[in-house]
Amino acid sequence: MSAHQCKGPSLQPSSSSASASSSPSARINVFWDDGMLDHDTGKGVFDTGLDPGFLDVLEKHPENSDRIRNMLSILKRGPISPFLSWHSSRLALISELLSFHTREYIDSLIEADKSGGKEICSGTFMNPGSWNAALLAAGTTLSAMKHIMDGHGKICYALVRPPGHHAQPTQADGYCFLNNAGLAVQYALDSGCKKVAIIDIDVHYGNGTAEGFYESDKVLTVSLHMNHGSWGASHPQSGAINEVGVGVGLGYNLNVPLPNGTGDKGYKYAMTEVVVPAVTNFKPDMIVFVVGQDSSAFDPNGRQCLTMEGYREIGRIVGNLAHDYSKGRMLIVQEGGYHVTYSAYCLHATLEGVLNLPHPLLSDPIAYYPENDSFAIKAIESIKRHQPHVSFLRDAKH
Repeated sequence: MSAHQCKGPSLQPSSSSASASSSPSARINVFWDDGMLDHDTGKGVFDTGLDPGFLDVLEKHPENSDRIRNMLSILKRGPISPFLSWHSSRLALISELLSFHTREYIDSLIEADKSGGKEICSGTFMNPGSWNAALLAAGTTLSAMKHIMDGHGKICYALVRPPGHHAQPTQADGYCFLNNAGLAVQYALDSGCKKVAIIDIDVHYGNGTAEGFYESDKVLTVSLHMNHGSWGASHPQSGAINEVGVGVGLGYNLNVPLPNGTGDKGYKYAMTEVVVPAVTNFKPDMIVFVVGQDSSAFDPNGRQCLTMEGYREIGRIVGNLAHDYSKGRMLIVQEGGYHVTYSAYCLHATLEGVLNLPHPLLSDPIAYYPENDSFAIKAIESIKRHQPHVSFLRDAKH
């Protein structure tokens, strides 16, 4: 079988909560470029860019370079560093962007860059350096997926900004210009993969990725997110359980909207009761794990109360799914995470879980956040009752 073929293994899966996704000697290939730090999102009242005139201290936009600098440094100097290999990246080509986005939309971004930048949509600012950073983020993610497809490594992590999962084929949204994960998924399909599963744990609905594959039965898009609904013209999708795809894609978009404060136990329950069965029945030959630490207990942009241990367990579950179905191959793509310190720690824990390390390498510096999982369990049971209406999941329940 050639390196670009992506035929899934015939191995029948064992329980994904118990199988080993990797040995302690496994490595994660990290793709990064310093040019992504040049995206300047400005200051103001949270993400508005506005100065009301009566505040002495204006905070940085939540999607700022400091958050990524800490992620970068904890991976380079933290205890997980021996398990990582570092790789450079490149700018994406315009022709590559057209595999997911329309020409008209890409041309509008190019024109915005040439004119010195502007607010593309609410909270999403293009300034000098932003377009180059976006091209690097897309190129970095494509380079990471190519590394897997060429057989050079099984687990790759694209450490990127600006994020991408809200960017739809025709418009920007939620700090995102180009859909990094979506571009990589399309590259995998074009390179021989038959079925790709996307598991998105960012606190916000991965609406752009879902929109891009909403009519496809080759991509299972799964998004666990807080139940925030639509937030305007740039984000018309609600992320509700009834958004399940259309046409041949009916049943291949799985939304798991979780109540605020779901926490570690609730997320684990959602993963084992909803996500694992769906992926098990879909049997993908590639997994794309879209991570955002804005689901953490202390994130300014989310309310989901995950701690390091929760992220560690999610990483372990997704790693085991990759072991069972895609021969251990998995692309991890960075999205949100806006607490400058805790996001880095939670990323570290996520990658520990992916590697299935026997013991935590870092203790939680902020300690445990109390949670009540009863609300989450009630919501997840409701989601499960809805699933028999999703055709390709129906047989998995019997």
